[in-house]
Amino acid sequence: MAAVQRISSRNARFQVWQALLSNRNKRQRAGEFLVQGVRPITLAVDHGWPVRALIHDSARPLSHWAQDLLQRLPLTERVSMAPELLAELGEKEEAAPEVIAVLEMPADDLNRIQVGPDFLGVVFDRPTGPGNIGSIIRSADAFGADGLIVTGHAADVYDPKSVRASTGSLFALPAVRVPSQREVMEWVETQRAHGVPIVVVGTDEHGEADIYDFDLTRPTLLLIGNETSGLSAAWKGLADHLVRIPMTGSASSLNAANAATAVLYEVSRQRAHSFKTGGGAGT
Repeated sequence: MAAVQRISSRNARFQVWQALLSNRNKRQRAGEFLVQGVRPITLAVDHGWPVRALIHDSARPLSHWAQDLLQRLPLTERVSMAPELLAELGEKEEAAPEVIAVLEMPADDLNRIQVGPDFLGVVFDRPTGPGNIGSIIRSADAFGADGLIVTGHAADVYDPKSVRASTGSLFALPAVRVPSQREVMEWVETQRAHGVPIVVVGTDEHGEADIYDFDLTRPTLLLIGNETSGLSAAWKGLADHLVRIPMTGSASSLNAANAATAVLYEVSRQRAHSFKTGGGAGT
């Protein structure tokens, strides 16, 4: 078991971790971010994410879960921190979290996303709300997607609001950041050349078909637009098809995360029906 470092003041180490909460550039330079909560930390460890440090409350005994966690990661740096400081890192005004993990960011490599004959991927174009990124990651994980790609000038996948909103799904589903459409389409063409005929499907209120009338059992890359302006003209031009979510009532549109969830559910429903009837995904 690693030796325990004790922190009881806002020293340089504490300030570095505190900066990770609000400063995207510092997160990127350090290559690390903070995670709290039993389920998210457990999923991160289960899925093999490198843990650089485990910070726990110096004022209370460790739970069985925390003790097991430390035993699973015997070589990881351990930090015993004053509860009021731990509460600051946990962004809580009252009780501090029991454990905060400092996790290493993976590379933004599209090859982290596995592509098979029943591929389902999601592109989120220029999202402005980190909470929406986390919510879409959660829905994508729930409905069997293989990965999320965030394109353009966007909120950060590793922002604490995104990490919390994903409720741990960030660690089960690859989420990759890329600068533009170009990198994504080059990757798509590579997959097509390797025999996976990915169909690029955008969501738009003026789409050519309702989602339940469109075949989503094929290998699909689903495009979700910016919360305010929707899909960019560039993405609309690159999409093989544009589909719409039929709506009734007075609402003119859906929140981006809700729209993504609706389409992902429809993909899951169609594919489940196809398997039940003997078609199989991708037929």
